[in-house]
Amino acid sequence: MALTGDTPESWPVRSSTDLHRDDWVVAFRSDQVAHPDDPDGPTFRRLVLEHPGAAFVLAIDEQERVLCLRQYRHPAQRRFLELPAGICDHPGEDPLDVAVRELREEAEFEAAEWTHLISVWGSPGISAEQHHYYLARGLSSRGRGDFELHAEEADMEVLWVPLDELREAVLDGRVTDGPVALAVLTHDARRSS
Repeated sequence: MALTGDTPESWPVRSSTDLHRDDWVVAFRSDQVAHPDDPDGPTFRRLVLEHPGAAFVLAIDEQERVLCLRQYRHPAQRRFLELPAGICDHPGEDPLDVAVRELREEAEFEAAEWTHLISVWGSPGISAEQHHYYLARGLSSRGRGDFELHAEEADMEVLWVPLDELREAVLDGRVTDGPVALAVLTHDARRSS
């Protein structure tokens, strides 16, 4: 086994109880898990947030500005500077299709060039959510079609932030949204390698 890589593995689940499940794509359950060396032995409880994944878009224009959104997030009780992003509408949906859709629906732009930056697990200790990051270039304005913004999205502000300024804001702690930090720093690392 390689020391520097993740490996797929599944431990036995003796029982599973839904704590919340409705018609939305996210659900919450409690699993009783056994150790694979003792599948009939004692179990331990793990809470699992089921999530089909999400895509994030680092959209950069020809002036090296990043298309950002400022949006209120209720769980954190603050307004964040974010990137266009969205949940996969169903398990197995191509994350690039999600990225293309979200750039159009949230920011009314499309991109001529798409590059996959990185895919990571958001918080694997509790969530099955995988995040997929894309760089979008060759931007042009495009309507959002019949998509309508609701709730917090209806109050989003779209703004352009110079990439260097955004990087500094991440590094000095003024921008604290994890996906923004990961996208900007991954983009920088890929450019310099």
